[in-house]
Amino acid sequence: MSDTDYGCGAETAAAPTQPGIDIDELRKLFLFERLTDEQLTKLALSGRVQTYGQDEDVLRQGEPAECFAVLLDGEIQMISETVSAGTVAMPRTSQPGVYGGATSAYLGDRAPQTYQHTLRATAPSRIFMLPARKFAYIVAEWFPMAMHLLDGLMSGGRMQREIIDRRQRLTALGTITAGLTHELNNPAAAAVRAVSELRTLIKNSRMQLANLAEAGIAPDKLRALIEAQEACTSNLGNQPQRSPMEMSDAEDELGEALEELGVEDAWELTPALVNAGFNNAYLQKIRAKVGEEHTPSALHWLAEAIEISQMLNEVTEATERITTLIRSAKQYSQMDRAPFQQVDVHELLDSTIAIFRGKIPPGISVVTDYDRTLPEIPCYAGELNQVWTNLVHNALDAMGDEGTLTIRTAHDEDEAIVEIGDTGHGVEEAIKDRIFEPFFTTKTVGEGTGLGLDISYRIVAGRHGGEIKVRSVPGDTWFEVRLPLREPANTD
Repeated sequence: MSDTDYGCGAETAAAPTQPGIDIDELRKLFLFERLTDEQLTKLALSGRVQTYGQDEDVLRQGEPAECFAVLLDGEIQMISETVSAGTVAMPRTSQPGVYGGATSAYLGDRAPQTYQHTLRATAPSRIFMLPARKFAYIVAEWFPMAMHLLDGLMSGGRMQREIIDRRQRLTALGTITAGLTHELNNPAAAAVRAVSELRTLIKNSRMQLANLAEAGIAPDKLRALIEAQEACTSNLGNQPQRSPMEMSDAEDELGEALEELGVEDAWELTPALVNAGFNNAYLQKIRAKVGEEHTPSALHWLAEAIEISQMLNEVTEATERITTLIRSAKQYSQMDRAPFQQVDVHELLDSTIAIFRGKIPPGISVVTDYDRTLPEIPCYAGELNQVWTNLVHNALDAMGDEGTLTIRTAHDEDEAIVEIGDTGHGVEEAIKDRIFEPFFTTKTVGEGTGLGLDISYRIVAGRHGGEIKVRSVPGDTWFEVRLPLREPANTD
C-alpha cells in the first residue's frame, strides 16, 4: 500500500505512525464488533494508527475530506465554525469508537468534499485513520443494503427539505399576496368609483356652462367665475380643521343664503362649497362678479367644478397609494436587483411591513424605532426579507387580534442589530432551545410546518455569518438578529 493511501489528517511533526493495528483492538470498538476476522484484517491493513498530543488537530474544517477517523483511546472534541459568535464545540468524549471526518464518503461525489468540522485531541490520543476512499469501498462492499438505505435517507432527506422549503416559501408568498391584493383593492376601488362619478360631474359641468352661455354671460364675468373656481379648488385640503358640528352649521347657514337667492337644490351644493371654504362673504363676491341673474347657474357650475377637483384628488391619492404598494412589493421581492448587495436594512423592514398591512388586525399597533445612523449592510436582501416575514408572521400569530408589534434597529461595533418584538403569549422556557430546530412547531396541526425559524436561522447564520436568538417572557418576546457590517470573503 502506497503512502498516498494515508494522506489524511492534519499534518503535524508530533504524529508518529505505524502501518496497521491489531484486529483484537478493532473488535473491541462498537463500530466493528460484528465484523469477521477476515474483514477486520482487511480493515486493519487499509488504515493506520496516528497518535496526537493534547490540543492537536486531527482534522481541520474546510480541508479536503480525505479520512474517516475513529478514536482508539484518549479524548477528542468536535468543533464547528459556523456563526459570528465564535466556535460551536460539542462535549468532549473519551469513548473508544467515536468517529468523525469523511463520514459521508460512501456517497461519492455527492458527499461534502471538505471536512464540515474540526476534530481536536484534547488529551494524548490514538486515532485509527482510514482513507475516505477505503471507507467508501468497505461500506459499499460489505454493507450494500445499509449503504443504499443511508444513501436514500440522506438524499431523500435533502430532497424533502428542499420540497418543504419551497412549499414554505410558497405559503409565505400566498400570505403576502393575499395581503397585497387586499391593500391594492382599496385604492383601486376608490379610483374606479371616483372616475365613475367624474363622468357625471363633467357632463353636468358642461351643461351648466352651456346654460350660462345661453343666458348671455359676458366673457369678463365668465373669466371672473373661472378665477373664483381656481381659488376655491386651491383651498381644498388647506382649510382649518373643523368638527362635524361646525361643518354642519356652516352648511346650514350657506344653504339658507342660497335659497334666498333662489338657487335650486341649494342643499346639494353646500357640502362641496363649504369644504372649499365658501361662506356668505364669498357668496356676495360671486354675486358682484357675475351679476344677480347669473348667480344661481354660476353657483351650480362652481359647486360641480369643486367636486370634480375633489374627485381628481381622490384619483391621485389612490393611484399614488397603488404606486407606493407596488414599489414596496418590488423592494420586498428585490426584483431587478443583484442577489448580494449593500442595502439599507430599514428599507427592507419598511417594505415587509407594507406588504403585511392588509394582514395586521386593527387592534395591533406597529411601532418602529430605527437607528438611522446604522450604515448599509452587505446581504442577500431578498433572503433577509424572508427572515423578516417569518418573524413578523410569528409575532402576529402570537398576539392574535390585539397587541403591539415593535421593530427596532441598532448597531454594536461591527454588527447591525434588528429586533422584532411582540406582546403575545411568549415562548416557554422549556422550548427556547428547540424553536430553531427543523420541523419543531408549537402551532396546531396544519397551521405550521416548523420550518419558518429554521429557514430564518439558516439564512442569518449560514448565508450571512450572523446570529439569531430569542428572549421571552409572557407579554414581551423579542427575536434579535445580528448581521455583520463587513462583507464576507465569499458571497457566491
